Amino acid sequence: MSADPGTQRWVVRYRGFVLIPQSDLTWVVRPERSPMRHLPFRAPASSVDDVKALIDWRLAAAA
Repeated sequence: MSADPGTQRWVVRYRGFVLIPQSDLTWVVRPERSPMRHLPFRAPASSVDDVKALIDWRLAAAA
């Protein structure tokens, strides 16, 4: 890991997914565990709350 605090990576865990912010302000959303019931996807540039709402919508649509 780099000593520069500006390059440290952080993630958000939400409802069995890991949300990983990207340098282009998009988000990579991956299931936390295998086997995967849902495929990883990239969310557009938005707030973490918007990405959580997208996950909720996708989970509701899959049910």
